[in-house]
Amino acid sequence: MNETEFYTRLSALPDGATDLFYRNRRYLLRKETLLDGKLIKIYAEELGGNDIVSGNYYPTMKGGMLKPCEMSDEKVIEFIFHASSKRN
Repeated sequence: MNETEFYTRLSALPDGATDLFYRNRRYLLRKETLLDGKLIKIYAEELGGNDIVSGNYYPTMKGGMLKPCEMSDEKVIEFIFHASSKRN
């Protein structure tokens, strides 16, 4: 596995559905760890809005490889670093 801050924060989120806040908006995050930890899928949907955050992360490839789904790496990274269980 890798030792990046992104991976550490992503791993700290539980698998399954989690209610989070990002930029004072509420999101439902679905996280799934697959292939013995070689793939982590995330999909977050803004509740009451139309924003989404989605991507796949491969922690064992090249020290960690993020593959966002039709959005920038920065959007996914920003979400993982700043979403929390409390309004922010």
